Amino acid sequence: MTIGLPSYISATPQGIMELIKYSGLEITGRHCVVLGRSNIVGRPISILISAKTKLGNATVTICHSRTENLKAITRQADILIAAIGQPEFVTADMVKEGAIVIDVGIHRVKSDKTKSGYRLIGDVKFDTVASKCSYITPVPGGVGPMTIVALLKNTLLAAKKTIY
Repeated sequence: MTIGLPSYISATPQGIMELIKYSGLEITGRHCVVLGRSNIVGRPISILISAKTKLGNATVTICHSRTENLKAITRQADILIAAIGQPEFVTADMVKEGAIVIDVGIHRVKSDKTKSGYRLIGDVKFDTVASKCSYITPVPGGVGPMTIVALLKNTLLAAKKTIY
């Protein structure tokens, strides 16, 4: 994947790219900030979104827990991909007006408002951030289902002994 050869792509980054593709978003030349540097999501999505492809060509900055001036960097992002693994880490003051926000996180937190006693939230504080965004993925129901689709696609390709 890193050098552009056919390969299986990690399911979550592949799902994110499918979201971008089917939403019709133009990301060429845009600044994308990826919060999180994991080998499963952060690094692969940074490679995919910056690759010289029809769905790529974005300029990417990878940030993490030790990044200095994090808010200043995230406020520059046209596209913010939150995969930092901390519930509601991204707040409204970290997001540029009109940004595209893709929330990869999923966390189960206690809630007295649900029958189960829990609710799911992401890495983005959705209620305060959504009003600033041109697009934002919900949790649950955003990246998660696309990850499942990508996993099934990889499974099918593996069963056929093919890669793309």
